[in-house]
Amino acid sequence: MDTSEPRRGELRIYFGAAPGVGKTYAMLGEAHRRVERGTDVVAGLVETHERARTDELLAGLEVVPRRTVSHQGRDLTELDLDAVLARRPEVVLVDELAHTNAPGSRNAKRWQDIEELLEAGIDVLSTVNVQHLESVNDVVERITGVRQQETVPDEVVRRAEQLELVDLTPEALRRRLAHGNVYPARRIDAALGNYFRPGNLIALRELALLWVADQVDVALQRYRAEQRITDTWEARERVVVAVTGGPETETLVRRASRIAARAGAELMVLHVLRGDGLKGASPRAVAQMRALSKNLGATFHTVVGEDVPDALLDFARGVNATQLVLGTSRRSRVARLFDEGIGAGVVQRSGPIDVHMVTHLEARRGWRPSPGGSPLSVSRRVAGFVLAVLGTSLATLVGVLLRDDFSVSTDLVAYFLVIVLVALVGGLAPALLAAVLAGGLLNYFFAEPYHSLAVADEENLIMLVALVLVAVLVALVVDQAARRTAQAATARTEAALLTSYARTVLTSPNPVDRLLEKVRENFGLTSVALLERDAGEWRRVAAVGAHPCHAPDEADADVVVTPDVHLALRGRALPADAQGVLETVAGQALLALRQQRMAAEAEAARRHAETTELRTALLSAVGHDLRTPLTSIKAAAGSLRAPDLTLSPQDSEELLATVEESADRLSGLIDNLLDSSRLATGAVRPRLRPVTYDEVVSRALSGVEGRAAVQVDVPESLPPVLADLGLLERVVANVVDNALRHGSPGLARAVPPAEPPIAIRASAHDDRVELRVVDHGRGLPKGTDTVFAPFQRLGDSTSGTGLGMSVAKGFIDAMAGTIGTEDTPGGGLTVVISLPTVGGDR
Repeated sequence: MDTSEPRRGELRIYFGAAPGVGKTYAMLGEAHRRVERGTDVVAGLVETHERARTDELLAGLEVVPRRTVSHQGRDLTELDLDAVLARRPEVVLVDELAHTNAPGSRNAKRWQDIEELLEAGIDVLSTVNVQHLESVNDVVERITGVRQQETVPDEVVRRAEQLELVDLTPEALRRRLAHGNVYPARRIDAALGNYFRPGNLIALRELALLWVADQVDVALQRYRAEQRITDTWEARERVVVAVTGGPETETLVRRASRIAARAGAELMVLHVLRGDGLKGASPRAVAQMRALSKNLGATFHTVVGEDVPDALLDFARGVNATQLVLGTSRRSRVARLFDEGIGAGVVQRSGPIDVHMVTHLEARRGWRPSPGGSPLSVSRRVAGFVLAVLGTSLATLVGVLLRDDFSVSTDLVAYFLVIVLVALVGGLAPALLAAVLAGGLLNYFFAEPYHSLAVADEENLIMLVALVLVAVLVALVVDQAARRTAQAATARTEAALLTSYARTVLTSPNPVDRLLEKVRENFGLTSVALLERDAGEWRRVAAVGAHPCHAPDEADADVVVTPDVHLALRGRALPADAQGVLETVAGQALLALRQQRMAAEAEAARRHAETTELRTALLSAVGHDLRTPLTSIKAAAGSLRAPDLTLSPQDSEELLATVEESADRLSGLIDNLLDSSRLATGAVRPRLRPVTYDEVVSRALSGVEGRAAVQVDVPESLPPVLADLGLLERVVANVVDNALRHGSPGLARAVPPAEPPIAIRASAHDDRVELRVVDHGRGLPKGTDTVFAPFQRLGDSTSGTGLGMSVAKGFIDAMAGTIGTEDTPGGGLTVVISLPTVGGDR
């Protein structure tokens, strides 16, 4: 009798960054390879999307008929799960893993259908795109602006036995789309201009590559865990640097960062906390370590362990680290005779992990007591002394009165209780006083010989020593806890202040003055001034409050930012622990001041450059582009009026046509100059009403020379847009005229006969309608983004003032629309005009 578990099928997923990269094609290719090897393969559900080459591959496979489901008067087709289970092939193809089944189906999601097939022992080939993963759904929405309604849990994809990335560059995918290999012709323009924009595809591709890379790393870690492999596999360099939060931390982390950069490795900063929680870095130091790690592109980790070397190595082995960076010991030679230290222990037990010992200025300085004396307040210490006297006296009085009822051990417990209470309240000094008093009183009243301070019994001596030790140990714990509490409070205060100052610098319109004002308020000062030395003389560059300082010597507190920049504070002397915050504030003030100066200088330079550029361009336009038609008119008129020149009727007609054409051209140039002036002064007031693109395009082309070369594909069924008919007509005419003059094919390549020189197409997308003017010329050079700037022309040989596209952008902006450019797939430039539909979101 066979009692083995039934075999579960294997899932293979073809993973892509976007539709059209070839996932289904790759899946069908694998199906044919398996059929050739004799495997029983059927197509349960394959979406070909009317793609010819995909249809050809599907034609050679056995296809299980789909199940038809009626929903709201529509017939929908879904995977016939029961038919596949009854057919029971070895392998079944089920496309689009994240698909949502029609209402009334057995399972809500297709991946749940696939799960049943796998449980039945059938291998499944499927496909999915990165945008359908639940964990990145919100990221994809921010990138593309489209919320994916069909998602699949990441865990379903991670459980697949095989995950194959089907990759394609954004440029290749857009070419495939433009050639009609992904969507039908009616959807190409809208797809290229929206979801399939180059930036979207680059971001989605990076997202897919990173997700797959993470899964490879997870798979490696899972395999190592399953096989119980603890040895380091150098499949990927990882550097771990261990830090304590001491002064040497920055040196260690920066040194480890350089090591990781040279090796192209991932860097992890590790801080080990002792399990008892009584020793470790302060919250402020931890925050600084975390910030430093982030600035250097490292990740920060904290682990808890009793044995620090074991904790370090356990973490390093757990993340498969190849290198470990430690600081040299701060212990003296004498101290190392009793304890070899963390570094030596790690080196001895590191195995194949390389250990780097980094020297620093703190090495061999040994242990230094914390500055500042007792962290407890004066009132607590005074209360401790009072409690020491009263508590021991009260314990003695009670003991004497109840001597016949209780033994000496009870009196001893009472004294211990008093000592602990005194230590908790007042710290070390009151606790020592309580211990001495308790020992003397206990020996005098309750130990033989009575009423004598002589110690006659060794047990009494041990008892006295125990009282002192208890007092010292408890008091040390109390002092340490109080010190940590004070450090935490200080760190919280400093963090709140620095956060407030940083927010002021980032959000205030006048950050320097506002920052100085906040410092004055926070520290209770009379005035705060930022001083700068120029040519040996001090001058105030910013100041707040009454009577600000003119020089650092006048200040009650002087914070040096640089040798030539000081923050002068007047009003009172400040404590030393405020120095760090003030230095940070001073640096922020100096940075904000320099940014203000740079912004002012850049703005002045920009205005000067724009004025010079516009003046030069306008003179060039008036001197050349306006003179050219005037010269033609004058020459033609002179020929017609010459008495000694005999002209035929045809010659006269041609000269008159030249006069008319030049006058029209001159009128167009003047119109663009006037329109540009109106836009600059804000005099354009559009009259918005519903208009249709087919009407606008027809009127715009009626006045465009060369309109015979323009192919128009603007469906009348498109919804109307909210626009000014006259302004939109000028926009379309200017864009088409620009395309006819600059988008002539043949400059870069020959256009295929099937493609018109200029094409105008329109399509609706969400609550907007987009009009595309497509040419197949040379397009724009890489990095060029001045097509809508005034007086910009493509090349030096073309005519025109370069105002047409600038005027078009101004008119579109006035109508709450957008106008932009895209590369035409295969070469050329596409101008996209987008306007909101009537009732749409403006």
